[in-house]
Amino acid sequence: MQNSDKSKANKSGYTPMMEQYLAAKQENPEALLFFRMGDFYEMFFDDAITASQALEIVLTARESAGEKVPMCGVPHHSASSYIARLIKQGFKVAICEQVEDPRKAIGIVRREVVRVITPGTVLEDFLLDEDRNNYLASIYQIEDRAGIAYLDVSTGDFFASLLNGPGLVDGCCSELLRIQAVECLLGTDEDFAALLCGQESLEGIVFDQITDWPGGANGQSANGGMFEGRQNALESEPDLPSECRRAAEFLLDFVARSYRAVLAQIKCLRLYRPEKHMALDSTARKNLELINSLQENRKNSTLFNVLNHCKTAMGQRMLRRWIEEPLLDAVLINRRLDAVEELKNGLELHEKLTGLFKGVYDIERLCGRLGGNIASPRDLSALRQSLQQLPAIQDLCRSCQSPMMSEIVGHEELDDLRLLLNAAISENAPTALKDGGVIRNGFDPLIDELRNLAGEGQDWLLEYELREKERTGIRHLKIGYNRVFGYYIDISKASLGLVPDNYIRRQTLANNERYITPELKEFEDRIMNSGERLQEQESLVFQNIVHTALQALPQLQTVASLLAGLDTVASLARAAFLNDYVRPQFTAEPGLEIKSGRHPVVEKNLKDGRFVPNDLTMDNSRQHFALITGPNMGGKSTFMRQTALIVLMAQMGSFVPARSARLGLFDRICTRVGASDDLSGGHSTFMLEMVEVASIIRNATPYSLVLLDEVGRGTSTYDGLSIAQALCEHMCSKNHSFVLFATHYHELTALDEQLSGFFNISVSVLESGSQVTFLKRVLPGKADKSYGIHVARMADLPASLVERAETLLTGMEQNRTAVSSVLLEQPGLFDAPKPDHPVVQEIRRLDTDALSPREALLLLYQWKDRV
Repeated sequence: MQNSDKSKANKSGYTPMMEQYLAAKQENPEALLFFRMGDFYEMFFDDAITASQALEIVLTARESAGEKVPMCGVPHHSASSYIARLIKQGFKVAICEQVEDPRKAIGIVRREVVRVITPGTVLEDFLLDEDRNNYLASIYQIEDRAGIAYLDVSTGDFFASLLNGPGLVDGCCSELLRIQAVECLLGTDEDFAALLCGQESLEGIVFDQITDWPGGANGQSANGGMFEGRQNALESEPDLPSECRRAAEFLLDFVARSYRAVLAQIKCLRLYRPEKHMALDSTARKNLELINSLQENRKNSTLFNVLNHCKTAMGQRMLRRWIEEPLLDAVLINRRLDAVEELKNGLELHEKLTGLFKGVYDIERLCGRLGGNIASPRDLSALRQSLQQLPAIQDLCRSCQSPMMSEIVGHEELDDLRLLLNAAISENAPTALKDGGVIRNGFDPLIDELRNLAGEGQDWLLEYELREKERTGIRHLKIGYNRVFGYYIDISKASLGLVPDNYIRRQTLANNERYITPELKEFEDRIMNSGERLQEQESLVFQNIVHTALQALPQLQTVASLLAGLDTVASLARAAFLNDYVRPQFTAEPGLEIKSGRHPVVEKNLKDGRFVPNDLTMDNSRQHFALITGPNMGGKSTFMRQTALIVLMAQMGSFVPARSARLGLFDRICTRVGASDDLSGGHSTFMLEMVEVASIIRNATPYSLVLLDEVGRGTSTYDGLSIAQALCEHMCSKNHSFVLFATHYHELTALDEQLSGFFNISVSVLESGSQVTFLKRVLPGKADKSYGIHVARMADLPASLVERAETLLTGMEQNRTAVSSVLLEQPGLFDAPKPDHPVVQEIRRLDTDALSPREALLLLYQWKDRV
């Protein structure tokens, strides 16, 4: 709560309603409080000021306790759109509802906060992107270890992972970007939290620094009763690291407090094991444009766009996860590939299956709304329609050969629920239960009886109106109804002389009078009572159906996951068929052999001409470090990226854009492709480049694929060349990784005679007089030109400038000195401290493994002051 509101909470003189508001606000200080008053949600004090600015609605005032209280509000029937706008801006919203009938209330209507909505706890479709998970994360950090738990409340998916060792902030940052978390709860020290929150790449995530982290010494939840109900969610991982357990416990506790209830849709926790997945840091994900494009206005420019032919939202989310989390197990990969191949080769099977998927709704999120107790009649109607497709899908898959395709067969446990929904839920069920018409005729005898009574009532009204017109002689007599007076007889002023004595006046208007009769009042009581009973009975039957569906929630979630998998492999099969992809083959030895490989995204976006395919062969003994030379715009970067994407596609279980592909399993893809200044962080382009290269050197293994593009170009020629040559030597002799290094330092091509595993390839060019044609072909051998001046001419630089550049280039090339085999001597950036300096002596005596991050930071500050 804002400080001004805190003081108001303890101030007397407010009305009971305002005191009720302030009490609810004090319990939910971090959220904007939507306080239900009749047909509106009202906000007061600082909340009203904040909301009026965020929503661009009128700010008014209300007199209370002798002061003008700021006030604004939104209609309850359209509140969802306003809540969505606030959530997208990073606000939290607490919903305070009237929890008793105002007509039956004694004194002020009782109100309670029934739910707190945050970016990571939303369930409603209008607040969610259908093709991506909506993860709420929590991080519990102690020294150099951190447990990350993440939960998608809308689907129940629940995971945790453990990070430790150096680079913990970078590791947490990479994990949050991998899962694309929207909100993160931090149980960390303030320094760690400040470093994490200050990451520019995490700017869109809402961070909550938690001060009342539950557990203490005994690990008990601050909200014990709610948490204990989901303790079994953690039992699936008995060896869960303590940091992950604490992060997961608080995540469950936070969600339970947000909903004031335990959510039934939360699945058992699964530990995300990095050793089972290819490692992709945030730089690689960005540079390879897996999910998000580097240019926001470009359509169909990501791998996800090319591969996505899913018919369901569940399939789209699973496809995202497969792209983000390639596998390291050839058995699991081939299991997916078997299903893709069966669907690619069986066009009739594919068409029938995808046709059925068009009738399948988002069962995962329907389960989420069931578990969150906000399922609407239309949700159950969507679930009914989805389950109606299941028997036909199972029949199609019954004769399939691939295990992944046939796994959907045999889930008959949902037959009873499907039959119940078919029998009970109306074909055109309304969004809201109060609108009526939810339950089919013939399902519940009492509902049928009450509906018949309502229908008979309309007939009775028409008959009564005709009878009264004849009896009174008033030709324009009409029967009407409103919520205030109920049923009435409307008579114009001109006919008042004909009104019978048994008519009782209820209302006088400018041109007519309204009456009732004992007979009409008796009918109203009977009809109104039947209407209320009908609404109550429909609600009761509906809740019973919801309860039955909740009992089948685990089975529904299992089937939803299987359907999502089928939709995903069907999508990959369609992409393979349309784009002429082939099944990759895996070998026990590390390396790759790609024939006629293509870039899956670039080839789809070519407007003129055909994509030029290229070959690449690498092994771990003779050639694992490829130096790529050739002209600007020749296709070096495209060639490197397509290699990485082919490897990634293969290990996610997709066919690949090539004539053939034989691959070993790669544990990691690292990229250093382009950079920009980080001025706020004090880093230049070259500094960022060196930071990324340092990270690659630390993490790359003999099973990693590394892409290096123009390393060393951000400083002086000899500085950059020296670094580039040293990097080549280090990667060849120390890391032994599979490296594609594109460069314009042609001096480095001489290293093929010095370094084991080093080989040259180049992008070919056709020269004809002064004309140069980029052939886009990658061939063995080295290039000796970059054709930069030709590119400058293509860019329409002034002719005189281009001619001058050619003259200067000729002179420089005549005086060029080979430096490829020479270690350049340069003065160091910092003078080395004298050997007898006290700081040096302290460093030598220091046990670095025993230091905590905070102790190390303090020592650095002390040494800086002394040196």
